[in-house]
Amino acid sequence: MASSSAAQILPDPAEPASAPADVYGRETPRGTVTGLLQALASQDYARAAHFFNLPAGEDGEAEAELARRLQDALDSGGTLLPFAALSDDPFGRVDDALPPDRERVGALGSDESAAPILLARNEGAEGAPIWGISQDTIEELRELPPVAATREEAQESQPITVAGAPLVDWILLVGIAGGSFLLLWLMSSVILVFLRRVVADPERSAIYRFVCAALPPLSLFLAVVTFQMSVGTIDASIVARQVLLRYIGIVAWLALAWFALRLVDAIARVTAARMERHERRQAVSIIALLRRSAKVILLAIALVAILDTFGLDVTTGIAALGIGGIALALGAQKTVENLVGSVTVIADRPVQVGDFCRVGEVVGTVEDIGMRSTRIRTNERTLVTIPNGDFSSQKIENYAARDRFLFNPTIGVEYGISPAKLQEGVKIIEQVLLEHDLVENEGARARLAEFADSSLDIEVWSYITVTDFAESRLIRQELLFAIFEKLEEAGLSIAYPTQKVHLVRSEDGD
Repeated sequence: MASSSAAQILPDPAEPASAPADVYGRETPRGTVTGLLQALASQDYARAAHFFNLPAGEDGEAEAELARRLQDALDSGGTLLPFAALSDDPFGRVDDALPPDRERVGALGSDESAAPILLARNEGAEGAPIWGISQDTIEELRELPPVAATREEAQESQPITVAGAPLVDWILLVGIAGGSFLLLWLMSSVILVFLRRVVADPERSAIYRFVCAALPPLSLFLAVVTFQMSVGTIDASIVARQVLLRYIGIVAWLALAWFALRLVDAIARVTAARMERHERRQAVSIIALLRRSAKVILLAIALVAILDTFGLDVTTGIAALGIGGIALALGAQKTVENLVGSVTVIADRPVQVGDFCRVGEVVGTVEDIGMRSTRIRTNERTLVTIPNGDFSSQKIENYAARDRFLFNPTIGVEYGISPAKLQEGVKIIEQVLLEHDLVENEGARARLAEFADSSLDIEVWSYITVTDFAESRLIRQELLFAIFEKLEEAGLSIAYPTQKVHLVRSEDGD
């Protein structure tokens, strides 16, 4: 705390022309309040007087007395808006029902009837807006009793100060914040123990997972909210209160990011388990991609909010990141192409993990669809890795997506039989197809196809109504055995390649 306060000392008014428009940083309401607090923290009331809109020629001691009265009023229960709530616009807020040149930044007391602390906007030497304590607030401060006696008593007691505030106040405020978190954390632990006893299977319960993920960061966030709501009622130094209110906002953003990350993980785990139970393997890859993307976005938002809490200009940084992102994309085109390809594969779903497929010349089972590449296990048990950019652009044949298998053999019988016998053979084959339970009857047929060189070919056309490849091969074998057996019983033999040679005796007897 002491180091951060020391790092924000205002520049010397005697700086060269390259200094900002106002050396006291009064261009915005946020800058005015920040500079005023720094002056009060160092008890430099002469400098603090520069943050009051006083007429020219005002007595310097009277100006310093106004600064002392303001600090005393704030230390005795007055409030200021937190750093993040103060406008960083040179023209202030326009939606606060106040005149355009007025800005409310706090109150001189903690009750609703307390006089507000107003800033008024004037024009500086170069025409830039300058914000300072308004005349209305100055009149309210003049009516307050002097604080000389209080200051002398404080000097006699000589309290230990840290970063412009008594050490006792720091301990009190930090203790309240830590005690609030400890109390809420104990309450969340009791709730989790109760749920573990009530829920039959906590590991499979979506409600328990969500509550378990949410309670720890939610306890931290609620502790921050509780501290922010109660800090205005605590008699402590305004410097200590404002510093803690400013930087406890970082804790709030970390708690929200922690809460969101744990919630994303819990939702992803529950959803992925449900998709696996329904054998929707491709959905698991989509969930993993969405989970990673959501985490990156949440961390980026939290980082921007934390940098803004420190008072850094995040607009320039975001613009620089955008330019850097374009340069990075141009320098890593293949990586971006593979990332886009992975999104295409996951969204279009030509294959899923576990599918048997052909991709170009590669035939095998899909083992993993990653962010950069897809891995396929071939029948030779080798592992082929294909970049997703190439994978999505190739012809993909998915054998696992078949709803049935074609049974289309050509069965040749020997020449030398009668037409009636051949017709009987066709009917026998067709009857075998119709009698099998796993052969689709509609469209199942056997027809004489052609007179081949060595056989009379009968073409078979039907579908086996199974989806598993191994089972289809077993049904195919059963059908071939049955056809062979029935043809043998009917006296029809399966032909094999033969050739007849006719020898003719010549006239001379050779």
